[in-house]
Amino acid sequence: MKIFIGADHNGYHLKESLSKYLKDIGYDVVDLGNEELDPDDDFTVFATRVVNAMKSSVEKEPRGILICGSGQGMMMAANRHKGIRAGLGWSTEATRSIRNDEDSNVLAIPSEILDEEQKWQAIVDVWLKTPFANSVRYKRRNYQLDKL
Repeated sequence: MKIFIGADHNGYHLKESLSKYLKDIGYDVVDLGNEELDPDDDFTVFATRVVNAMKSSVEKEPRGILICGSGQGMMMAANRHKGIRAGLGWSTEATRSIRNDEDSNVLAIPSEILDEEQKWQAIVDVWLKTPFANSVRYKRRNYQLDKL
């Protein structure tokens, strides 16, 4: 599975650690920045890079991970794009739900609260391993989201 990853200054260090972790466990990771720590960068730039890369990917189901301070800005920016279902991964329970129910293809991570490896690693693992339930009502809701 190909995973596109991006972060602003608030998520830069976590992105570096997360990219290494994902590569070490066998994922194809495409780091879309920021390439260096820049306190003046904007989360919207990296959310757009990741989403555009996902949409132009030849992969069947590419995924994206976006990291900023609260995770909210990245999630909002990503969800402005049709076909993107970004969810905030702030706990393993919430993360399991966004995969199972909403078929999340983008995980937004809040670096302010997931600053320790054991916290973010569990959330990322749940997001990667939880399948979409594929029930009629969940598919209907995702279809309705794409029509907004």
